[in-house]
Amino acid sequence: MSATTSAAPRPPRLDELGSDLVRTTRRQRITALSRPCVGAALFAAAAYFGLWWLTPLIVFFIFIAVVTVTHDVVHGSLGLSRRASELALFALGAVVLESGHAYRATHHQHHRVFPGPDDPEGDPARLSLGSAILYGPLFLPRLWWWAFLRNRGRRPQRLWLLGEATTAVGFLVGAVLLYSVTPALLVYSVLMIVGSWTYPLLTVHLPHRHYGETPLTQTHTLRGRIVPALFLELTYHLEHHLYPRVPSHNLPELSRRLDPFLKEAGVEPVRVP
Repeated sequence: MSATTSAAPRPPRLDELGSDLVRTTRRQRITALSRPCVGAALFAAAAYFGLWWLTPLIVFFIFIAVVTVTHDVVHGSLGLSRRASELALFALGAVVLESGHAYRATHHQHHRVFPGPDDPEGDPARLSLGSAILYGPLFLPRLWWWAFLRNRGRRPQRLWLLGEATTAVGFLVGAVLLYSVTPALLVYSVLMIVGSWTYPLLTVHLPHRHYGETPLTQTHTLRGRIVPALFLELTYHLEHHLYPRVPSHNLPELSRRLDPFLKEAGVEPVRVP
C-alpha cells in the first residue's frame, strides 16, 4: 500500500458511509461467539479418533475465530451488554489460554497512540522481521503485565486479569498431570502456546510494516476472495483502524464503500487471492 499525496485527506465519516455498517444481527452474534466452541469440539473429536495431523489446522481455525470475535467484543461491536462482554472476554481468552481483559486494555491503547510510545501491542511494528519472530514468547506476558500495572486501583479488572492467568496456568498444569490419561490436553496446550508466538509477526509487524505518520499509511489492507475469507476479514486492517466500531463481518462491505476515497487518496490495497 502506498499514498502518493503529501497531505492526508480526511476519511469520510462513518455516518456518511452508512449507519448499517455498525449493525450486528442476532444470527451474526451467535455465529461469531460459537465458532471457538465448534473449533474446540473439532479438536476433541480429532484427538478421540487419533487424527493428530488435523489438530494444527483446527488450532489455526480456533485462533482465527477467537481473535476475530474477541476483536469485536473489545470494540463493543457485537451488541453485548457490559456484563456479557466481561464474561465473553474471559471465556474467549480461556479457549486459547490467554487473557481477554489484557488484550482489551492493550488494544485500546494501540488505537489511541500508535505509532507513538507506550504501545506494547504495537511495539513489534518497530522491530525487524527477525526480531518480531523472536519476540513471540515475550509478547503475551508483556501485554498482561502492562495491563495489570495500568489497572492499578481498579480491583475488578485486576481480578479478571488474575483469574485469566490462573485459568491458563491451571489448564497447563492439569494437562501435564493428566497426560497418562489423555495426551490431548497437553497437545492442545502446546499448540496454543506456540501458536500465540506468531502474534507479533502476523497481527502487528506485517499489518503495520513500514508504517507512515498518517492514518492512511499506518497500516495496510489486503483485498481478495480467498485469503480475507480464510482469516474471517482480519486482513482489512486499514479499514479497521479507520473505523474500529465496524464489526468484522461488515468490513468487506466497508471496504467496497471506501474504495473511491482510497483511490482518490492514492492508497493502493495489496491484492491477494
